Amino acid sequence: MSRAQRKISHINEVVKQTQFEPSSFDEMDIIHQSLTPLNWDQLSLETKCGELSLRSPLFINAMTGGGGFKTTEINQKLAIAAHEKDLAIAVGSQMSALKDEEEKNTYEVVRREHPNGTVIANIGTEATVNQALRAIDMLEANALQIHLNVMQELIMPEGDRDFSDRLQNIEQIIKNVSIPVIIKEVGFGISKETALKLKNIGVEYIDVGGRGGTSFSKIENNRREDRLQSLNNWGIPTLVSLKEVQAAYPSAHLIASGGIRHGLDGVKAMISGANMFGMAGPMLRTLVDEEVEGLLKKIDSIHDEIKIVMMTLGVSKPSELKGRPHVLFGKTKDWINQRL
Repeated sequence: MSRAQRKISHINEVVKQTQFEPSSFDEMDIIHQSLTPLNWDQLSLETKCGELSLRSPLFINAMTGGGGFKTTEINQKLAIAAHEKDLAIAVGSQMSALKDEEEKNTYEVVRREHPNGTVIANIGTEATVNQALRAIDMLEANALQIHLNVMQELIMPEGDRDFSDRLQNIEQIIKNVSIPVIIKEVGFGISKETALKLKNIGVEYIDVGGRGGTSFSKIENNRREDRLQSLNNWGIPTLVSLKEVQAAYPSAHLIASGGIRHGLDGVKAMISGANMFGMAGPMLRTLVDEEVEGLLKKIDSIHDEIKIVMMTLGVSKPSELKGRPHVLFGKTKDWINQRL
């Protein structure tokens, strides 16, 4: 199967996936406050994450590119929605375009449709400094994601098997890139041990990419003849991963993704230390089912959910959500009690 065909296969699998397992976010309750000192018109969704200044804590996270016309069309529509709502948007891995010039347009369409917005480039840990710089130039990117996907590669029939130089690759890219570099998992979460390794090489931005959303274990297993079903639920749940990284590296610019279903999950992520949160699968499924108009309505709904909870908690901006009163229970509480 070619790289482009694999991209289309991934998209088809993501569209088919729905969330069946309980979410770690369901094991957190926010403590309701019955009095608020605010007027709705005082609320602002403007957010800072390190050097990134954003109109909303919500962003459209990495999904696709490199699969010809179909991925061009998807990225174009996602970028149209991002431009309309002034959201940051990340593209899928650009490694395919770095190896095949004909795939560049599947990514460049995002910048054309979102000319003045925040666009985030995306490469794998196998990338060289030169490839990182080319990926950034391709999009005139405001930030760069480097995705960690060891488990996905190991289950993938044609995946990589040698990761011995990946930490050094990341360190070299950070030293030679002038925009924020975000280290991002792809659905398996980042532990406190990994967070410390990233801190030691100068990483400042971490997207935990936890378990709970799109499962690349399941996606790659569906492409195997001998399925490794025992690994389908591997990983650290998103809420737990946020707690792990914050405990080990409290000064990190923390980003949440992985199974965030709506604005309430996003608020829970920000209470747990995230500066911003990304959604991918739900955005893609809405786009496929309801086109751009439906996606714009979904974004409005997510923003309303965030503001309603902010109003109830008496906070006027997302940065004030961090550490607001909440309780944890179930497996999430047990994990945190044993680990942190």
